[in-house]
Amino acid sequence: MSNIDSESIVNEIQSNLQTSDINDEDDYIGPPVPDEIKIPTNNVQNLSVNESDKKKEAEKLICLKDDSDEDDESDDDDDNDDDSSKQIKIPIESQVSLNHGTKAVTALCIDPPGVRLASGSVDYEVRLWDFAGMDQTLRSFRTLNPCGNHPIKCVKYSPTGDRLLVISGMSQAKVLDRDGHELWECVKGDQYISDMVRTKGHTSPLTCGSWHPRNKEEFLTSSEDGSCRIWDMTKKDKHKSIIKCRAKNGLRTIPTTCSYSNDGKLVACACRDGSILVWDTRKPSFVNATLTIRDGHLNNSDTSSIVFSYRDTLICTRGEGIDETLKLWDIRNFKKPIHIVDGLYSRYSSTDCCFSPDDSIVVTGHSVRPKESGGHLMFYNTNTFELLEKVKVSETHSIKVYWHPKLKQLFAGCGDGTVKVFYDKGDSQRGAMLCASKAHTKTKQMEMVPTQQIITPHALPMFRQDRNKSLKKRNDKDRLDPVKSKRPDLPIKSGQGGRVAASGSTLSSYVIRNLGLSKRVEDDQDPREAILKYAKDAADNPYWITPAYAKTQPKNVLEKSEDEPQEKKIKFAIGQPFKQ
Repeated sequence: MSNIDSESIVNEIQSNLQTSDINDEDDYIGPPVPDEIKIPTNNVQNLSVNESDKKKEAEKLICLKDDSDEDDESDDDDDNDDDSSKQIKIPIESQVSLNHGTKAVTALCIDPPGVRLASGSVDYEVRLWDFAGMDQTLRSFRTLNPCGNHPIKCVKYSPTGDRLLVISGMSQAKVLDRDGHELWECVKGDQYISDMVRTKGHTSPLTCGSWHPRNKEEFLTSSEDGSCRIWDMTKKDKHKSIIKCRAKNGLRTIPTTCSYSNDGKLVACACRDGSILVWDTRKPSFVNATLTIRDGHLNNSDTSSIVFSYRDTLICTRGEGIDETLKLWDIRNFKKPIHIVDGLYSRYSSTDCCFSPDDSIVVTGHSVRPKESGGHLMFYNTNTFELLEKVKVSETHSIKVYWHPKLKQLFAGCGDGTVKVFYDKGDSQRGAMLCASKAHTKTKQMEMVPTQQIITPHALPMFRQDRNKSLKKRNDKDRLDPVKSKRPDLPIKSGQGGRVAASGSTLSSYVIRNLGLSKRVEDDQDPREAILKYAKDAADNPYWITPAYAKTQPKNVLEKSEDEPQEKKIKFAIGQPFKQ
């Protein structure tokens, strides 16, 4: 570097510093700072006058400038990296499998804290799983059969996580507590009333249900009777509000799925005629729908899922049966779908879809066609609906899917009765990671050596072992043992062992002594023997009974002599005539 360049750079820096000082003095407000405490603005003002020092300082400044430029470039790169890292990552690095049973898992939900999982199946059972209490065996801590012989269609945790809504094939929804005990049951309506407004509850099997996101006492249910009902758990005798679903021709149509928006202001349902209806809960009545799409899906097809995005600006619907589509709707321009994906076969009416926590990805599963294998989870970009990832879940159908925003884990219910949990070791938190690495604790067994019996029939009695006797024989033998049977103390004749015999311990001795007889009767004397020893004397010299009856009954009437022959008994033969 030349001397002219270095000197020009230093002069330029000094001039910039002087102008900045002048500008600072012009903009300064208040009394001036004393000179003795004034701090120099920059170390460049203290540069040496020598040219060599100027060259060194100029080279330092140029190096600092180059470093600052590199730092700026690195900061820009870091910003770009941050922008790329802000894009959510699909947690499919590791997986664990929870075994619900042998039949398809058609209902699945996780509580908001991410501590417990509930799964329901067509085998009528609901299983509860606790991630903090499980180990590598991955066993559920409770199995319920809350709705009898009705398949479970939907389970939902309340926004506080302390209640579980169970929707089954029956017309009454049930609310369970956190441990599976029944808290509340909806009222059954009168099936002979055609006007659904005049009934207290549903009269046909339920199809779906959802909790209010802000109120833990309120939830929504839909049924095949053509109505959606809002329930308040503080009022058990009747529903709070009713929504009657109407088709394009004004007739009744069946709502197949329903959902609340994340702020609770909107209620959306999809009907069997292919229409999508949205109501505003802030209005006093639900007569007319706020938003209506009549040809959202094919007619006579069950729309299996309708879900709001976390920002409540998008709605995603999933077709079932002949309608093998996944559609994305913008609620601000609710006229036609903004994206459509076709060819997603769905066999179950509970196949659903969900959004990622940042609304950038839509996830859904598809069923396996006949003579095919391999159920997959399909990940689509929300903006372009391009297929981002295709993950194989099991050899059978992929039915339920849920992306938990707090755990950052994916839960998928399969047609073979298993629940797959996908997670990323670096990004996911708690949940299945707690039990996947927890070792199984074996229960301590009692160290006990069984006694072996050796049968020696010809051994001497002192060496012979007693054979195992039956329980009755052992009890009879223990009954004879005064120690084992806890026999009370026997009465004593005289004092022994520090005990004194009580006078009149028996009833006969007590009575005789109270009569004042002169002769003493011993306590151990048999009263029958004491009386019978006077029998001969009483017979020879009667004193009490015989003289009393001698005048009135000189002859004993009841007394019979032994010499008189007994009368013969008359025997009659069966079938012979009676002869006197």
